[in-house]
Amino acid sequence: MGSRPLQTYQGSCHCGAVRFEIDTDFPELTMCDCSICRRKNALMVKVHQSQFRLLAGKEALSVYQFHTHTASHMFCKVCGIYPFHRKRVTPEHFGVNVFCLENFDPTGIPVRQTVGAAML
Repeated sequence: MGSRPLQTYQGSCHCGAVRFEIDTDFPELTMCDCSICRRKNALMVKVHQSQFRLLAGKEALSVYQFHTHTASHMFCKVCGIYPFHRKRVTPEHFGVNVFCLENFDPTGIPVRQTVGAAML
């Protein structure tokens, strides 16, 4: 496990239409170099689907898929913010945009660069 205790964090898109919470100990954060992640410039934490709860806004979510159509990138239809995605290689996990979490400071958490651009 990570260096922090398991905690629950609330998150949302910019307008608040999409709200969720996660349980994590932040073992690491990731940045991906695939074409969509480079453009959205998100810093992500990986959480198992059992540690993710959508609290509101299912109807406000738009899903974008590309390449293999396995990963599902979620965007708010109202404000356009990317709060999370269901991962391609580990579909039982979500990649959560930590910049959408309330009162979260990423200082001191290791950041790993993932190689998504070379995935076939």
